Amino acid sequence: MTQHDTDHALKTGGEQGYLRIATEEAFATREQIDVYLRMVRDGTADRGMTSLWGFYAQSPSERAMQIIERLLDLGERRIADMDATGIDKAILALTSPGVQPFSDTHEAQRIARSANDLLAERCAAHPDRFIGMTAVAPQDPQWSAEEIRRGAHDLGFKGVQINSHTQGRYLDEPFFDPIFRALSDTGQPLYIHPGTPPDAMIGPLLDAGLDGAIYGFGVETGMHLLRLITIGIFDRYPDLQIMVGHMGEALPYWLYRLDYMHQAGIRSARYERMKPLKKTIADYFRSNVLVTCSGMAWEPAIRFAQQVMGEDRVMYAMDYPYQYEAHEVRALDAMELTPEVKRQFFQTNAERWFKL
Repeated sequence: MTQHDTDHALKTGGEQGYLRIATEEAFATREQIDVYLRMVRDGTADRGMTSLWGFYAQSPSERAMQIIERLLDLGERRIADMDATGIDKAILALTSPGVQPFSDTHEAQRIARSANDLLAERCAAHPDRFIGMTAVAPQDPQWSAEEIRRGAHDLGFKGVQINSHTQGRYLDEPFFDPIFRALSDTGQPLYIHPGTPPDAMIGPLLDAGLDGAIYGFGVETGMHLLRLITIGIFDRYPDLQIMVGHMGEALPYWLYRLDYMHQAGIRSARYERMKPLKKTIADYFRSNVLVTCSGMAWEPAIRFAQQVMGEDRVMYAMDYPYQYEAHEVRALDAMELTPEVKRQFFQTNAERWFKL
């Protein structure tokens, strides 16, 4: 890699041979953050939310304040930040944990719906730059199914984001099946974004400062995806596509052992819920799972995921505003991939899977 490769100017417009479509970019509403603050202050927040949003929503540190300002901007500042790092389009979703921790389901529905309306309005104002994903309140799966259909049919959204567990409950429960029926009916992908682990698993992570993006996010979200795969979600919904960020929450690296031990577990009949599936876990990764590199601008990991999953299943993401780093964009531009594979990674895979 030459010095020029990692010092080049970052521009939009595709003169490098591809557009850069960032596929895991966050926004927030003031109302949403105010509820987080209320929950932290009145003691109804779980330990993970207290750790995460007790920091981001209250800290006077430059990092926290800058992230809040950027989360709340769906206009000129965000466009300027995209321009400064050569990001042509951003696929936007309500920041984690969305409305999923809210104990008042009606409040959760109201704030999710309001956020979806706001995002649709901002996408309409910048149709060549912003693409939306629907926020839902899984506390009420039937309402969420209707909101998924509204997002797809009325708001022009291209996917759905759910921030992992909902108050300790996972999407493999039959309770949540209306959400998957709506995804199937609309043909939209589900992005499972991390949230902090629930109280039942957070203890040793939180004690060591490992509960958030450094490690706990990936552990908890990778487990969530495995719960869905091993319960047979893709046998029930064979066209369903589930996306996860951060290079697949480490699961691509584990695929060999996951398959070996999953098959051993089935043969042993040791677990009531572990039944034979139509494919191996690795095969589902090649047919129904997509990964983005959000927060993981690391060429060896990207190339490994392309090798084990397929070059058509790995996409670019920045993770704005939590990881807004121009040098990471330059490093990925300089990856030693063929022009066609690089174009898939930055542009055409996102266009295909989000139906842009």
